[in-house]
Amino acid sequence: MKSIILLGDGMADEPLEDLGGRTPLDVAYTPYMDKLASRGEFGMVRTVKSGFPPGSDVANMSVLGLDPSRYYSGRAPIEAVSMGLDLHEDDTAFRINLVTLTQRENGLIMEDYCSDHITTSESGELIDKLKILAEKYEGTTVYPGIEYRHLMVVRGFENQTLHTTPPHDITGEYIDAFLPDDEFLVNLIHESMTLLKDHPINIARRKLGKREATAIWPWGEGKMQKVPTLQDEYGVSGAMISAVDLLRGMGMLRGMEIISVPGATGWIDTNYLGKAQAALDALTHADLVYVHVEAPDEAGHAGLLREKIQAIENFDEMVVGHVLTNLESQGIPFKVLFLPDHPTPIAKRTHTSDPVPFVLYDSTNTQNNTLRFTEQEARDTGLFIEEGYSLLGRLLQN
Repeated sequence: MKSIILLGDGMADEPLEDLGGRTPLDVAYTPYMDKLASRGEFGMVRTVKSGFPPGSDVANMSVLGLDPSRYYSGRAPIEAVSMGLDLHEDDTAFRINLVTLTQRENGLIMEDYCSDHITTSESGELIDKLKILAEKYEGTTVYPGIEYRHLMVVRGFENQTLHTTPPHDITGEYIDAFLPDDEFLVNLIHESMTLLKDHPINIARRKLGKREATAIWPWGEGKMQKVPTLQDEYGVSGAMISAVDLLRGMGMLRGMEIISVPGATGWIDTNYLGKAQAALDALTHADLVYVHVEAPDEAGHAGLLREKIQAIENFDEMVVGHVLTNLESQGIPFKVLFLPDHPTPIAKRTHTSDPVPFVLYDSTNTQNNTLRFTEQEARDTGLFIEEGYSLLGRLLQN
């Protein structure tokens, strides 16, 4: 039986006064997700294991069937895999965002964790400039990624008590209390500000009224890791469809085929239909396909309510709807698991570790309810799965 995971990153939320105490999932028009919630196994699942940070790395690792307490070693090493980097045992990888730091009366604030969604071509030129900075420090290399997301590898880095903060957690905050507790990393941040200040890319963005990429921000550090492939663990082949390095890296660790979709941006303008069709095409040769859509999460981080609702509706219509309609028309048995990886509440503009709603739908064993895919209706079913990594086994069992 073919299986597919459809994941709307950060779709879950909390009740909002602007919505009369409802959530974006409550008010969004989602007929296809509601249909599956009414016909499938519907409940809540804890994707962020207790004691772990509520990041997409931990949450998606759980959805991919991996227990974070056994396999999690940081976000950056996973992204390194996606970028084709072969980390050595003494290498430490860091995710580096191109961020907008703005001077205010009492210091620098984190104005924007993504530099106004700077383009990949623009950021590539800035990373080329930052390579000069990295070369000052022996064993330090920076690598260009996608949009604002990039990577730095430091050989021989030793700081066992290091603590870094994801920049999307501190939007609008003064940065002093959140700087890495490491002199080398703090120096890199400040030196990058000097290097990027009058770069032609930033001058051009300034003239257009766009936020500039004023600094790098290192976080998500970790060392290399090994995990079992889907073939080894479950005897199935898989394919991953995502616009972000994190998910592509996880797919590679799990031995999945990585499928690139033209126009997949990781933002609300992403190619939803292209991802859905690529998934259908991949199901002709893969046993399991994972489709990740970043847009609701990005809208949540930016505090953009209208855009988050739109991203959820786009996900429902053009991903869930397109996949479901086509699979049903083929008349072949299939299973669908769909869910957010974690909540990204509009009011908090960052991830939380709260459980999320999920649906596990089996076309050969349907139910007949009238339910909506919302946080409250999922709680009301009474079904709760504590260990999120067990969901994959439920999906793949015969």
